[in-house]
Amino acid sequence: MFLLFYLSFWGVLGSQNQNLSTTTTTTTQAFVTPGDDNGQCTTCQFRQQSKLLRLHSIKSQILSILRLEQAPNISRDTVKLLLPKAPPLQELLDQYDQNGGISEDEEQASSETIITMATEPQAITQLVGMPKCCMFALSPKILPDSILKALLWIYLRPAEEPTTVYIQISHLESSSEGNNHSRIRAQKIDVNARTNSWQHIDMKQLLKLWLKQPQSNFGIEIKAFDANGNDLAVTSTESGEEGLQPFLEVKISDTGKRSRRDTGLDCDEHSTESRCCRYPLTVDFEDFGWDWIIAPKRYKANYCSGECVQKYPHSHIVNKANPRGSAGPCCTPTKMSPINMLYFNDREQIIYGKIPSMVVDLCGCS
Repeated sequence: MFLLFYLSFWGVLGSQNQNLSTTTTTTTQAFVTPGDDNGQCTTCQFRQQSKLLRLHSIKSQILSILRLEQAPNISRDTVKLLLPKAPPLQELLDQYDQNGGISEDEEQASSETIITMATEPQAITQLVGMPKCCMFALSPKILPDSILKALLWIYLRPAEEPTTVYIQISHLESSSEGNNHSRIRAQKIDVNARTNSWQHIDMKQLLKLWLKQPQSNFGIEIKAFDANGNDLAVTSTESGEEGLQPFLEVKISDTGKRSRRDTGLDCDEHSTESRCCRYPLTVDFEDFGWDWIIAPKRYKANYCSGECVQKYPHSHIVNKANPRGSAGPCCTPTKMSPINMLYFNDREQIIYGKIPSMVVDLCGCS
């Protein structure tokens, strides 16, 4: 049963991961060679194949969920340049560092944060002298009634002397309407000389307007004038200012509740258990060569392996009569949970969101 499932799965997955199929197929053939009597533990071999299958499944699953045909080609050096050096992102990275780089199960999580980087506004808003910022591609997960907070983060260049900075946020409109921007938010702050800083502005009401009236979302214009009329806001990626562009941090409520884990067998790699059991497995994205995943770099995925007791006494007779059939139950995940992931998409935008069904919580026979 397991062999049939593995070969069927690999036939589909092989078309997506041809570069990995040769190694795994060779391993599989060595595993199923008839008459293998070298004394190796058959249960351990099955377990190793289950682990390999789980790793390949995770890679394929992540790309599928994120609707990526292939992993974004973003190097580690590019990540360092693009990753905003901002308080909310640093807090997230610090949390992962405190956990040893491994994302733990978050049973009490009731919210999700989505971070979207600024991009260039639509051409319809562009006039001579108009800035090239800022448009935000909103995730379909964000609904008006689910928004807990929405903050626009802006980085200010240092002023030459202590001064008062007036931050102005204007709503961009279609250039065909004449007046192509209208001021919607203003904030005054005092800054010290030669001190750069991150500032945030509440955008919850504007975000709700954009969601209820998507046709009104042409982006925003950001200005931050000091007493001498100098604009201190970083709104584009200039040399030496990489990672300082504006971004939108949106926290939404997560209504999905997870019940406590049911009872089931948990084993370790040294276990001699032959029944269906959950085994520990840590996935390392750096081993995948996936530098586009910012955090976690590793997480506990787990996998299932083992034999399933036949439900009916005569099942073994059916299996002998039809050895290639699928009459018997398989050891598979019966309960899974998500992980939170901070990553770059294929447009070099940073997303912090929940990836479903990435952790095996429970294994069973089905």
